[in-house]
Amino acid sequence: MLRLGACSISPFQCLHLTPVDCPILKPAARRCVYTRPPALVVKASTKHDSAAQKSETRYDNYGEEEEDEEEGVKDFSASGKGYGRRVEDTRYDKDPEFADIVGSFVDDPEKGRSKVEDRLRKKRNKILHTKTGSAEPMRVKFNKFDFSNSYIWFEFYNTPLEKDVSLICDTIRSWHIVGRLGGCNSMNMQLSQSPLDKKPSYDAIQGANASPTTFYNIGDLEVQDNLARIWVDIGTTEPLLLDILINALTQISSDYIGIKQLVFGGSEFEHWKEGLNSEDAGCSTHKI
Repeated sequence: MLRLGACSISPFQCLHLTPVDCPILKPAARRCVYTRPPALVVKASTKHDSAAQKSETRYDNYGEEEEDEEEGVKDFSASGKGYGRRVEDTRYDKDPEFADIVGSFVDDPEKGRSKVEDRLRKKRNKILHTKTGSAEPMRVKFNKFDFSNSYIWFEFYNTPLEKDVSLICDTIRSWHIVGRLGGCNSMNMQLSQSPLDKKPSYDAIQGANASPTTFYNIGDLEVQDNLARIWVDIGTTEPLLLDILINALTQISSDYIGIKQLVFGGSEFEHWKEGLNSEDAGCSTHKI
């Protein structure tokens, strides 16, 4: 153990020397790599400070503590929530139209509400929506339906979006193609009527001799707000065609867009206005 009294340098001066400068530690310092010395405890020996004679002065690595404090000040969040948090630059000027709407609510709430409704109407296709499917089953009604000349009416819970209308159009278009090719022929259902416990078999002659069915004609899908209609001329009385359409629309109503009711037949429907063709009034026509 090194005695401080063996050196001519006072203890307080020795504290400020590096091992290379110290006459006693210099030979050993040349043979090793210098590291910061640990905390050194020295008893005060001065006669001018009586309080120092009764206590010990601890010399710690105060340089590191000062650096840590400076870093802590730099990392301190302006929000006052503590250290180690970064203040993110949040910009609120990315949508001037929205800022104008918020300002309108302060000056004139009615004007602000009107701007919100106008924004929703113009940008409804770009706004995120929750799932529009309905847990309520789609109601099906028949109102003097004629297979050769009738309307099929749709009543949705909400105004359908562009993607919803596209889905309805694709479904009706597929339904029409399958029906026009004779795919919905209840007179030739050999596999669905065969026993499940036997190997499936198909009689080609019986299938060729079955009475053919077809789908004669179909109109465009007309949409007015949450209502829609389409004119059909199925031609032959084939209930299987209606079953297939109802099954497909039932699934669409459950998963994609809620359909309140599906009505077969009738030339009029509640809240439907004849002669409207303006997109501003919520009307549109879609080719099938």
